[in-house]
Amino acid sequence: MLVINSLTKNYDGFTAVDNLSFKVGEGEIFGFLGHNGAGKTTTISMLVSLIRPSSGTAEIAGYDVVKDNLKVRSILGYLPENVNLYSNLTAFENLYFFGSLSGVENVEKRINEVLKDLEMHSWKDTKVREFSKGMRQRIGIAQALLHKPRILFLDEPTSGLDPQGTKSIRDLLLYINNNWNTTIFLNTHLLSEVKKICSSIGIISHGQLLMTDSLINIKKKFGSEKSLEDIYFRIEGDQNNGKNTVYSI
Repeated sequence: MLVINSLTKNYDGFTAVDNLSFKVGEGEIFGFLGHNGAGKTTTISMLVSLIRPSSGTAEIAGYDVVKDNLKVRSILGYLPENVNLYSNLTAFENLYFFGSLSGVENVEKRINEVLKDLEMHSWKDTKVREFSKGMRQRIGIAQALLHKPRILFLDEPTSGLDPQGTKSIRDLLLYINNNWNTTIFLNTHLLSEVKKICSSIGIISHGQLLMTDSLINIKKKFGSEKSLEDIYFRIEGDQNNGKNTVYSI
């Protein structure tokens, strides 16, 4: 579904993303893990064609994110860290506005379908300003799913949520992946979320990819470590100690 080759982004001499290469299979939930400022948001911004790479390539379902950017946008959904919704409009009105702009067919029918699946239909006529952050996240995800994307990109979707809101979003992502076979690319710095829903992960630090593999293989490879947290800190420690090791299979 996603193929990245030597993807790089430079800003006035600073390399925010440095020569990334990896793949994400169709139907996976891929966790892109790293500390704040590691390069996760810059990476996802290139993949959803919001910013152009300085060099390298990325393809989604065979389409180049730069050369075929309009086609790429038609087959992906994107939820930024801060959901942009109109607070004075209802959930339905927000979705109708964005769905109409995106050219969604039978937009009213599609909105009702998505809201029912996301258990938000009873709130469709409520103004968004009355929603909790978790509910706003659900409407943001609904917006990203209106056009039935093949891959969904999420940037820190549980950031700032309480434990119940975090679990609610996690269960929702598993539902979307299991029932619609939607590939999910999840940016996060929360190890707890990765180990609960992701089938594979990539670890980025200071713009460089340190590891990408399935969770099963990672746990086998680092069998002496007791938890994913221990694995992460070991990899980060190797990087900080100057070993510059890239772990992959």
